[in-house]
Amino acid sequence: MADRHFDLIIIGTGSGNSLITPELADQDIAILERGTFGGTCLNVGCIPTKMYAYPADVITSAQHLDRLGASFPCDPQVRWREIRDRIFAGRIDQIAAGGEQYRRQDPHITVFDGSARFVGPKEIDTGTGATITADQIVVAAGSRVSMLDVDGLREAAPSLGVHTSDSVMRMEELPRRLTVVGGGFVAAEFAHIFDAFGVEVTWLQRSGSLLRKEDDLISGRFTELAAERYDLRLGTQISAAERRDGAWHLTTTGPSGSGEVVADAVLVATGRVPNADQLGLAEVGYRMDGPRLWVDEQQRTSVEGVWALGDISSHWQLKHVANHEARVVAHNLAHPEDLRSSDHRYVPAAVFTHPQIASVGLTERELQAAGRDYVVKVQDYGGTAYGWAMEDQVGVVKLLADPETRLLLGAHLMGYQASNLIQPLIQAMSLGTPVPEMARGQYWIHPAIMEVVENALLGLEL
Repeated sequence: MADRHFDLIIIGTGSGNSLITPELADQDIAILERGTFGGTCLNVGCIPTKMYAYPADVITSAQHLDRLGASFPCDPQVRWREIRDRIFAGRIDQIAAGGEQYRRQDPHITVFDGSARFVGPKEIDTGTGATITADQIVVAAGSRVSMLDVDGLREAAPSLGVHTSDSVMRMEELPRRLTVVGGGFVAAEFAHIFDAFGVEVTWLQRSGSLLRKEDDLISGRFTELAAERYDLRLGTQISAAERRDGAWHLTTTGPSGSGEVVADAVLVATGRVPNADQLGLAEVGYRMDGPRLWVDEQQRTSVEGVWALGDISSHWQLKHVANHEARVVAHNLAHPEDLRSSDHRYVPAAVFTHPQIASVGLTERELQAAGRDYVVKVQDYGGTAYGWAMEDQVGVVKLLADPETRLLLGAHLMGYQASNLIQPLIQAMSLGTPVPEMARGQYWIHPAIMEVVENALLGLEL
């Protein structure tokens, strides 16, 4: 028999922490968190990484001043500890601690610090010696970094220079040489950050291109740019790792055979896996969706009264998706007679590397595989007045549209402020605005960089 029964149990304090709306505030609620309050995004993910990416962007932009007729007389001097402490001690850690204190002082909320594990469909071992149940449960326990199946790199070891995104931003000193392993958005952002900060970056990717989930045009162009900037080794895997003389000696296999990379630190950025397996969900009868916990459109699991959101159940490991799902779950908890569904039709994503990348909707590759008709327009930043001002040589907008409905099917951007330029395209897709109406139904400020989006829309042959 459980030690205590609650109205609501929430597992995870990322987006799960936002579930307690005024409508639920007077319920008897348990919150379970085994790590730091605030979840991945606040503590080790999107927020601190962007706080590092911004100074990296400024440095990288300054390095491109030569083509504008200006330059700085010396290399940038990066004060790593000052940047780190401004981000964490000055902001992130205070927010996390404040959020935890706020919840702990609420008389309606009980916080458990252990690792939750289901011992029955609606019974949870808190990891603190207590077992609890509830009328409603929300599983929002997130994901964790994946590691390499190589001795020495199977687990993170920050003191030995083996890092993941969980630890690399809190290093005491910048390494002289860093090897980044992986080809996704985490690898792309950190390669940019540390290269801009003066670290010698070697980037290993097992396939033949970077950011393979992006449209082929974006993935191909970004891979070419990365090869110019970094010591990029494609089609390369680590077969052995040994630490000696204070450095990591990585044995690699690639297109040219075996090789070796020597690094002071290694960043494993090969993706994230949902934490569903650590909660014992399958063992007590929950339906699974591969490594994820299965949910329906209303975020319900296969057990009545149990909901899930975010990385543990979503195909999109994105904070804005988790936040959207949390709003849906919060409504559904309070209004079981009027359930809402999550809207995953047009999920955008951005990569805060250099140049920035942003996308929404289908890629040309996906449209071809589905046999769908489409029209395409590729517009370079350099074809606009602001692009002339920047002497831009890399920025590009690619739009895909349905020739019959004249609706956008996909948008894929790479370049300056891509994460902002894509927003009106997301809006048009979400609201069903046809391309001609979007292109000519409003003013576009001249000569703002947004004209590259306008020109791309006008270039679609509809």
